[in-house]
Amino acid sequence: MTIRQTRAPAGRAAPLLAMLALSLTLAAPVGASAQVTTKAPPPVAGAKPATVQRIKVHSVAIEGNLEGESADREVLVMLPPGYASHPKQHYPVIYALHGYSIGAQQWTSEIHAPQTIEGAFAKGAREMIVVFPDSKTIHNGSMYSSSVTTGDFETFVSRDLVAYVDQHYRTLARRESRGLVGHSMGGYGASRIGMRHADVFGALYMMSPCCLSPRDAGPLNGDAATALANVKSLEEAAKLPWGLRAQLATAAAWSPNPAKPPLYLDLPVENGAPRPDVLAKWAANAPLAFVDQYVGALRRYKAIAIDVGDRDGLKADAGKLHEALDRYGLANSFEIYPGDHTSDVPTRFQDHVLPFFSQNLDFGTR
Repeated sequence: MTIRQTRAPAGRAAPLLAMLALSLTLAAPVGASAQVTTKAPPPVAGAKPATVQRIKVHSVAIEGNLEGESADREVLVMLPPGYASHPKQHYPVIYALHGYSIGAQQWTSEIHAPQTIEGAFAKGAREMIVVFPDSKTIHNGSMYSSSVTTGDFETFVSRDLVAYVDQHYRTLARRESRGLVGHSMGGYGASRIGMRHADVFGALYMMSPCCLSPRDAGPLNGDAATALANVKSLEEAAKLPWGLRAQLATAAAWSPNPAKPPLYLDLPVENGAPRPDVLAKWAANAPLAFVDQYVGALRRYKAIAIDVGDRDGLKADAGKLHEALDRYGLANSFEIYPGDHTSDVPTRFQDHVLPFFSQNLDFGTR
């Protein structure tokens, strides 16, 4: 166990994105924008350029979903500086999961990749392949879950994507050489996929993970409930404010209903009243509710890390996950750093995430 906490300057409010976990109620913020501007760390002297490839990966797991999400997913692959010049070398792979309402391209912009990846290597991290899959959906996010409505994005990441990368790149194709990291909704995805697929990944890093706790229906907002109830098509759903689209994304992932077109989902509130059956399904998808079932799997990881900003609304739940791991004697590091939900993520990715995997993945020869 490692706990590090540092103090940050006061007086700066966390952005609405930091409250994504609270968007699981009908009181979700409306009009919020998830695309943010972040400060890049200073360029590192001597950093060598990585190669960025934009590809599409077909996922059998996403085929046939009721929303019509494409099974051909956009993926950004960042190859380390030495990849081309060392044609016999094989590399570990990090799979990096983006947050809600932004895709892979937007997230790499927010974390200033490839600059931060190049900087990490120049500062001493060992060279790795970094893969950014796009899991954005019609409602702005898959929750990295398995649903007939959205498709099985959990299996897309853990099976289809990993198989494709191992087949098309010079990887060290074993769990000990694969890392999984994500931020916000991606942090949730890292926790969910990490617990369920410890046979695939060897080290796990969760950055400001959202949606960890089971939640009730929250305070009811009549206008929001009415707006959701009146949606008659996916096109209308796409015009809803950010917070309401987050409701639909969560419902599509966790309470799908194949008998209820056109959205094929059940909301946790109907006719102004909470639906306990739907809320139970949502609770069943909360990592703090199911972590006890995966203790054996989590013991397989060489290292687990969690971090969160001290002004991030998700700090309390991140701490609860750390405490749950500690209760079972699962080695993990937990750091509360100065920042809000997004402000310091580029520097964290360069100076903490990549060095973490550099230290904890297997770089042995193939």
